[in-house]
Amino acid sequence: MEEHELMALAAGPTLAVVRDISAERLDSPTPCADYDIGRLVNHLLFWGPSLKAAARKDAVAPPAASEQDVYLTHGDWKDRLVAQTNLLVAAWSEPGAWKGYTRLGGPMEMPAPMIGGMVLGELVVHGWDIAQAIGQQPTWDDEVLSRVHQEVEKTAERGREMGIYAERVPVLDTASVLDRLLGLTGRDPNWTR
Repeated sequence: MEEHELMALAAGPTLAVVRDISAERLDSPTPCADYDIGRLVNHLLFWGPSLKAAARKDAVAPPAASEQDVYLTHGDWKDRLVAQTNLLVAAWSEPGAWKGYTRLGGPMEMPAPMIGGMVLGELVVHGWDIAQAIGQQPTWDDEVLSRVHQEVEKTAERGREMGIYAERVPVLDTASVLDRLLGLTGRDPNWTR
């Protein structure tokens, strides 16, 4: 399967989880230590437009950091997150999105496949974070999980240096691909709320 075909498969289970978030759960902790559900929703809404623009090779600066935590003040946050995710999926489902170089809100060019891999990772890993926080167990396509694992494996050490990932959580070599990629991101696959 081509990489651009994986995006919709990555988003499906995550969108199902997002649709089940109740407003009362927004302050629930998640396996992503720095974020409760509300802050994670804010994070996804904050970066979505820049990630979509990167697929189209558009130069769009991300919103100011001071705007990062304002998204939940609008009551339609769930509908906006679903709509934004659908736009993100559509943009990265175009084969050309994965070709050449692109920018992520700044002047530095990066390989488009690397950014596309990050988008896949955001959908799966943060989808899993939210699912764990609300007591769900979504499943993703094996090819999606393999691709995300490959991408995380390539960037995990650099991600830790940048503070994006926590220290690696050891998991067995025989663990599922999902559990191994979660461990690489510093998440405990056995985390419970």
